[in-house]
Amino acid sequence: MAEKSQANAPKARSPSSISNGKAMSQGQWGRAWEVDWFSLASIIFLLAFAPFIVYYFIMACDQYSCSLMAPVVDIASGHARLADIWAKTPPVTAKAAQLYASWVTFQVLLYMWLPDFCHRFLPGYVGGVQEGAVTPAGVVNKYEVNGLQAWLITHLLWFANAHLLSWFSPTIIFDNWIPLLWCANILGYAVSTFAMIKGYFFPTNAEDCKFTGNFFYNYMMGIEFNPRIGKWFDFKLFFNGRPGIVAWTLINLSFAAKQQELHGHVTNSMVLVNVLQAIYVLDFFWNETWYLKTMDICHDHFGWYLGWGDCVWLPYLYTLQGLYLVYHPVHLSTPHAVGVLLLGLLGYYIFRMANHQKDLFRRTDGRCLIWGKKPKAIECVYMSADGQKHHSKLLVAGFWGIARHLNYTGDLMGSLAYCLACGGGHLLPYFYIIYMTILLTHRCLRDEHRCANKYGRDWERYTAAVPYRLLPGVF
Repeated sequence: MAEKSQANAPKARSPSSISNGKAMSQGQWGRAWEVDWFSLASIIFLLAFAPFIVYYFIMACDQYSCSLMAPVVDIASGHARLADIWAKTPPVTAKAAQLYASWVTFQVLLYMWLPDFCHRFLPGYVGGVQEGAVTPAGVVNKYEVNGLQAWLITHLLWFANAHLLSWFSPTIIFDNWIPLLWCANILGYAVSTFAMIKGYFFPTNAEDCKFTGNFFYNYMMGIEFNPRIGKWFDFKLFFNGRPGIVAWTLINLSFAAKQQELHGHVTNSMVLVNVLQAIYVLDFFWNETWYLKTMDICHDHFGWYLGWGDCVWLPYLYTLQGLYLVYHPVHLSTPHAVGVLLLGLLGYYIFRMANHQKDLFRRTDGRCLIWGKKPKAIECVYMSADGQKHHSKLLVAGFWGIARHLNYTGDLMGSLAYCLACGGGHLLPYFYIIYMTILLTHRCLRDEHRCANKYGRDWERYTAAVPYRLLPGVF
């Protein structure tokens, strides 16, 4: 959930500030213009080691039954060499390359050539052509929101194949998991490199580009704000949602099919992981229009961080729980399973309702009811780069009166539930909650730094009214 959580504190802007997108301060929008030494060191570390981290986790499952320590012990004790481990790693295959190319092509076709029809018959769903937020250059991009439709068509075909057509085995993803990893890396690096070249030589909108003078930072964090090919193919919307998140639930289904094949049954832990993660995936696509106002679209530029991350990091590390359960078919006691389910549902409820309250507050400019009452808000004033004064409101009611980022707290509760479904036998499935805690804490601090610079003393009033970030009484 984290990568799709909305940016900044909940606020409602006056119509004048909304209409003047260029007025936003450069310092508050998008990534940095200048790079400090710590950020540069972090970026070089991630560029160098993130691919090896993904490989290490997948290799540990494939060769060491998901033990993270066993490879280290084997090498340290001389029982294995790095060359031995690499020699046992499946290479890229023609079958995997064909499968991955077909998958990406199919998703591109669904994205580009099939206008959304779900919004015509699903009450409450907002799809079709929608407008995004105003960019720093004052551009309002239009998007074809059809992710829910793509997810439904893809999964209908998957189930039709599994039960009727038998074109391929439902275990096909697991059976080609490591060869597909190499294909995903190729696409991730290719699209990131292309996006950087495009930003330098033929950007979609030159005024929405940022250059730091540092190659590594530009490559990782991106140059272009909204790189596009043609009128509709938007890199950020496609790669954030399609190859990785549509695949997320298919990957879990393939893992469940493999568990059935190997052990003769699907455990309640595997069912829990599939159900809880499918709820999040469906929520993402149901609210894809809302996602156009999130940090990924409104603030982040498109570089390796999003390009490679969405092709490799997301589908391979967000699905570790299902992969682990193939090798360790954990069966949970009824109280344990019910507890995990309730934790996951409660976390999802907090995540969704907190974001709903924020969205309602913004859309109505505070003229709404939250928890049955007119919401309290702090009136704010801020200056934009051109010296104009703008008015805004910061919500201090509902979930946003409990903590400043309680949507992130709900996110973390759901993340923990995925991990607890795997029992306590190994550390590997708990990587997700560790990673999400670091990611969301960093994002929380980054949001607040931006807001403190933007709102000044009004932000101090807000933090005095809502003193805690994530955990009331703790942090």
